[in-house]
Amino acid sequence: MHYLLIGLGLGVGAGLAPGPLLALVVTTSLARGFGAGLRVALSPLVTDSIMIAVSVLLVRELPARAAGVLGVVGGLYVVWLGIESLREESMALETDDAPDPLRRGVLVNLLSPHPWLFWLTVGGSVVVSAWHEAPPYAVIFVATFFAVLIATKAVVAGVVATSRRALTEQGLLRAHRAAGVLLLLTGVLLAAEFGSQLLSG
Repeated sequence: MHYLLIGLGLGVGAGLAPGPLLALVVTTSLARGFGAGLRVALSPLVTDSIMIAVSVLLVRELPARAAGVLGVVGGLYVVWLGIESLREESMALETDDAPDPLRRGVLVNLLSPHPWLFWLTVGGSVVVSAWHEAPPYAVIFVATFFAVLIATKAVVAGVVATSRRALTEQGLLRAHRAAGVLLLLTGVLLAAEFGSQLLSG
């Protein structure tokens, strides 16, 4: 249950937090409809699989104390993302004519520093910590995170695609700020958890 809740909190927060991939989901859905926006939303299945493999291999080779430090840094990074979401003042809604939404989503996500930082710090640390407790816990965390992340972005794509004329910038900003609160709380909890491990180690 613990790792399921962490995956849920991080998944919703990451799904709604402002960033290049969410902006691409919005612009593609506006221009080409729900199907194209959904294909962009699915791109983390490709990119994050690579990032998880790289980050877990790196974190596993680190001493337990260093992995704990990374977990604290990652938690603070999630807090920073939450604060950034709360400070967001506008979300430009532009049209987009990308010929291949999935390929463009993969490229945008691979080149964005946010998912790399997430998996190299908090994400990788949580996966390794969960795996040490019991391998199914790591699977639960990753599966929950992906399911909620993609579902959240798919909902955004659906809302944008079906409300192209009625969608207001203010409504999207409210969702961003709600995500910011969730990210902030999750980041504090993660930093506290890994920090307590460092102090007790």
